[in-house]
Amino acid sequence: MREVQINGVRVRPGQAVNIELPIAKLPTHTLIDLPIFIRSSKEDGPVILISGGVHGDEINGVVTAKKILEEFDSGLTLLKGTLIIIPLVNIYGFLSNSRTFPDGRDLNRSFPGNKKGSLASRIAYIMSSEIIPQIDFGIDFHTGGRMLSNHPQIRVDFKDKAALELAKAFGTHFVVNSKHIEKSFRKTAFNAKKHLLVYEGGESMRLDNYAIEEGITGTKRLLHHLGMIDFDQASKDTVVLKESEWTRAKASGIFYSSVRLGDFVRKGEIIARISDPYGQVVVPIKAATNGHVIGLNNNPVINVGDAVIHLGKE
Repeated sequence: MREVQINGVRVRPGQAVNIELPIAKLPTHTLIDLPIFIRSSKEDGPVILISGGVHGDEINGVVTAKKILEEFDSGLTLLKGTLIIIPLVNIYGFLSNSRTFPDGRDLNRSFPGNKKGSLASRIAYIMSSEIIPQIDFGIDFHTGGRMLSNHPQIRVDFKDKAALELAKAFGTHFVVNSKHIEKSFRKTAFNAKKHLLVYEGGESMRLDNYAIEEGITGTKRLLHHLGMIDFDQASKDTVVLKESEWTRAKASGIFYSSVRLGDFVRKGEIIARISDPYGQVVVPIKAATNGHVIGLNNNPVINVGDAVIHLGKE
């Protein structure tokens, strides 16, 4: 039987173990630990990572992972395999309502990390050395940025055929082709021959109950697909998007969207308008292509060149 071992702690089949992995100290000398929750079945099976909060201001992902943990701790049976659940990876960013670390570094551009490097690099090293070697697959929960909402979607590099099949089993609204980014968590896992899905839903610093529930339900669909739980709920009519691009503002002013997340638009259709604050000028924005609205800027005041509507193309 396969065992999981993290920071010298061995987790045997059938055990539920909580690990607090020391990271560093705040300037006040308060110790910061990384809480890791491991739930193992007595039956052998895949090891799955469920993580949130790689960006500290993406609270939806933290809550999604937390609620999944709560379900297993309140009676949901794990039939086989092991779950490694890390609801909050970037504790420093969470404490400061920030995407990044105190020095401005992005954890998701710091992999595989260095145990003697920056704070972000040290945590990336912990994830690369302690977590990635243990897992077979993973789901990393994210949101859009500040004032940018994403419709529930799985991002995966279509060259990773195993991950693409897992994305379809997750079964949310969209599967979006997204190439691996250098120094990202996903690329580092792929280099280790592990398959990591990135779920996007909602907006940073704002709880989105629909995106959270869709993340939980999609995770259950995937775990059921892998034979790890009993769960009977059909997937959405998942649309596979081979490419996507942001429509950008052609003028500065007040932004009025004519579309909603999930809408399908046709080339040439007016999808938004931008006006000056005085009602003297109105600039229409037309769809450059047929596509699905997978991301939307919620900021009413924008500058020329800002990304306003994200369209995914089949």
